[in-house]
Amino acid sequence: MLKLEIITPDGPVFEGDADSISLPTPDGEITVLPHHIPLMSIVVPGSMLVRRGSEELIFAVTRGVIEVDGTTVRVLAESADPAERLAEETAIIQAKERAETLVAERRGDAEGFAEATAILEKELSRLTTVRRHRARRGLPPRSS
Repeated sequence: MLKLEIITPDGPVFEGDADSISLPTPDGEITVLPHHIPLMSIVVPGSMLVRRGSEELIFAVTRGVIEVDGTTVRVLAESADPAERLAEETAIIQAKERAETLVAERRGDAEGFAEATAILEKELSRLTTVRRHRARRGLPPRSS
């Protein structure tokens, strides 16, 4: 059993035990199991899957870092949203489209472009997570 802490600038999002944790890194998805070797890595926007017995928790995560010491896993991310708390898929698709428009408008402004890109990454990770959550629950994908 692993102890998992998911922390954002707004505070802790999740603290508890887990059998395994799968999350996105620049080199692809990794899965951490009990007694994993010590590790530090970057977390990229995407879905994080936490398994506890027969229960599966899915979070939409943005950029951050992961620290593994063999018994404890700490995920420090800009944001981490539980899938069941995310808005409906159509609302996220609309937010993603607004973010894409913002990115296009801010191409000449380096700071504005970086901010718009971060917003787009967050919405894409949320959309991926909602779709993954629906698929795991056996629900059909929503049409946009």
